[in-house]
Amino acid sequence: ILGIDGFKKYQKKMKKLLGVILVLLLLTSCTQQKIAYVDIQEVVKEFNGAKDAEKSMQTESQNMSASLDKMAAEFQANVQDYQKNMATLSPAAKAQREQVLGEQQQQMQQMQQTAQQQIQAMGQQKMDDVFKQVDEYIKKYAQENGYSFILGTTRQTNAILYGEEKADITAKVIESLNAQYVSGSAVTEAAAETPKPAAEEKK
Repeated sequence: ILGIDGFKKYQKKMKKLLGVILVLLLLTSCTQQKIAYVDIQEVVKEFNGAKDAEKSMQTESQNMSASLDKMAAEFQANVQDYQKNMATLSPAAKAQREQVLGEQQQQMQQMQQTAQQQIQAMGQQKMDDVFKQVDEYIKKYAQENGYSFILGTTRQTNAILYGEEKADITAKVIESLNAQYVSGSAVTEAAAETPKPAAEEKK
């Protein structure tokens, strides 16, 4: 039968033993998990969906700029016409023309501001859609290829201080993401990784 001191020593030994067992279990669990990382910034940059979104925004911006340029040219023509004929106008006619020109200028400025806000909102929405597609695809990619974790990093955040080169699957994700992408539609499937031949893995 253990005395009080003996029981306390036994408890300490058991706690140490349990601690060692927990560490061993944790290490075993980690070795069984499949972990990789991707450079999110690079994935988005090379994603064809992001490139399509950028082209679409450029087209929208050019169309709005063309419309605003046309309005500005019309306004400038009206100003020049007013200046040309100003000497022949009565005070009342001058006041009326100046009021019309002022209203046109105000309307043009409002349209420029509205167009800029629309472009910014559209650009933000398109980028949100791109990031959503990339995020959802990486989740599917992880599930399809048996990854427990896929960590994300960028050159700015540098969240991964060190990682084996073989754990970097950025290029694989970009390739399979673009292979599944169809212009104008979201990615719906994730591609399975192609296992490397044994000879290559040893290299």
